[in-house]
Parts: sequence; structure tokens; C-alpha cells
Amino acid sequence: MTLPAFDKNDLNQFDEPANLLKALSHPIRLCIVRGLMRKKKCNVSYMQECLDIPQSTISQHLQKLRAAGIVTTERKGLEVNYILADQRIEEVVKALFGEEECQA
Repeated sequence: MTLPAFDKNDLNQFDEPANLLKALSHPIRLCIVRGLMRKKKCNVSYMQECLDIPQSTISQHLQKLRAAGIVTTERKGLEVNYILADQRIEEVVKALFGEEECQA
């Protein structure tokens, strides 16, 4: 039996991937994710210094990435570092930018 190309009864399977793509759909968030792929972990101050945008703006974008499960935090004393939490995102970003652009 051949599966239909489109199945209106199975649209729920697209919710989570669509939400991941939605969370990535901003240039700053894509830049943050690619930067985390290169550096592996990073704090907000470092991102703010590199991107030269307000810390509050970066924090807002990081919150959206956290809510989508794309990044998570790692605390060491007072310092909070962000790391990628979902390996699938690395594959998506590599497909968009090429593997060489995503390596340190």
C-alpha cells in the first residue's frame, strides 16, 4: 500500500518541526545558533560584545530559542552559558550555511 503524499489526518506531526523552524526564523537567532555551533558554549555578555546589540535584545532571542528547546543553559557559579540542546538544529543550520561556515 502506498502512503498518500498529503494526509490531512496527520497534520499534528508537523507542529513541533514547524515551531523549531519558526524559532529559527530571525537573523539574530540564526546567528546565535551558528555561533553556538562554532563555540559550543557561550554567555550573553560574549554574544553582546560580538554582535554589538543590546543585552536585552539577545536575552529576548535566547528566551525564544530556549522555549523552543533549541538551546539550554549550563550554570557555573554566577556565569550562565548557553549550549545547543537539539542536534537536529545543527543539521538544519549546516544545510543553510554549509558545514564549513558552522565550524570553529
